[in-house]
Amino acid sequence: MLQLFFAVAFSAVPLTLYVPPIRSLNLFVESVEQLLRQTTVYTLRVCPRLRLAFSRIFSPLFRSPSLSDSPNS
Repeated sequence: MLQLFFAVAFSAVPLTLYVPPIRSLNLFVESVEQLLRQTTVYTLRVCPRLRLAFSRIFSPLFRSPSLSDSPNS
């Protein structure tokens, strides 16, 4: 069991080279937070306009009576 532990531990050591140190992650996290703040402002402005546009496009399609509901049949 101890041999398995050491095998797994020493095989995982090279993987730590791919993970940046925490000091470098702070700048990345700050950039992501700033990007999310900017996109939420844009999204809050655009979403109501998109809903209005889709409702204007699709409302006639949903309100039109089907052919089987016509009074002449």
